[in-house]
Amino acid sequence: MVQSVPMSSALPTASDTAVELGFHLPDPHDEQVSDSEFEHTVSQAWQICDRFDLQTDIWRGRILRTVRDREKRSGDGRGTGFLNWLKERDISKSQAYSWIEVADSADTLIDGGFLEAEHVNQFSKRAFVETAQSAPEVQQMVGEAARRGDHITRREVRHLSDDWTAMSSELLPAEIRQKAADNSLPTRYVAPLVRELEKLSAPHQAPLQEEVAASPDLDTVKQVTAEARYLAKYLQSATEVQALTTTPLDLESALEEALRVGCLSSTADMVNQAAQLEQTIAKLYTTWKRLNNLAERVYVDSGASTPHLRSLLTALAPLISNTPEVRLGDVESALSQVIRVAVSSDLTS
Repeated sequence: MVQSVPMSSALPTASDTAVELGFHLPDPHDEQVSDSEFEHTVSQAWQICDRFDLQTDIWRGRILRTVRDREKRSGDGRGTGFLNWLKERDISKSQAYSWIEVADSADTLIDGGFLEAEHVNQFSKRAFVETAQSAPEVQQMVGEAARRGDHITRREVRHLSDDWTAMSSELLPAEIRQKAADNSLPTRYVAPLVRELEKLSAPHQAPLQEEVAASPDLDTVKQVTAEARYLAKYLQSATEVQALTTTPLDLESALEEALRVGCLSSTADMVNQAAQLEQTIAKLYTTWKRLNNLAERVYVDSGASTPHLRSLLTALAPLISNTPEVRLGDVESALSQVIRVAVSSDLTS
């Protein structure tokens, strides 16, 4: 269903925009204009443009969302009609959904009662989206700041979000929350710890929480945040590596040993690189296979009358063979080397 939008939320008319944007920029070559005056003038002009840009993006998003939802109802179910609509207007899919995100943010903040339509002008576009993605308590605080006439940037939203996260998260020991509340621990360091802990299960959170509770200082918070980040990377990558599923292996015990000897970072990176290598090998094989199929098709379709086309196939032979090769570095360089990879597959029924 297409949502109706109050007429009071309408965009400014062309004449309104012309009046609002009728400012004069300072002469960049005028030495009589001080640096502070120049900066103040261009900053004000930029803010005005940013506000109109946000209003326009909200309405573009609403229009695109309406077209998309209409196509979902009456189209082929694959979004082809919506994509064709975008193509006719030279709008990329990523840009379209960026505008829709802004429109959704407006619905979240305005329909949710956190913000009045007339206060939208207080936001930069990124701050607007950031606010809509924040916790309701943060949205409430940002809305109050906008009603006071404050200009809301993404930095202010991030700061408020960090403050709320650091002082309210149940994942943090009471000692850390108290230090965040009295500003003895900067919330910009505490909030990342919460975000990393959220990625872990309770059994993995517990030792980290005990560690930071025992030494509730900045260095420990930074250290535990890094440990939580590497731990999450290890746990995620370990489930993606096929090689680890073919051999009996106690991943938890390996993790405990890495923690004990202080090489969790290297272990996490090792497992992550293994996952990437497996993905690269799979992509290499499918690309090599497709190249061979295309080369075979071109060879069949060509003949003696296409010597240059045959020369192209000959030049590609090092890549088409069962041991494709590539040279790293300049041919004349002493450090130049040729890398060869043997490609084979074990086909099973």
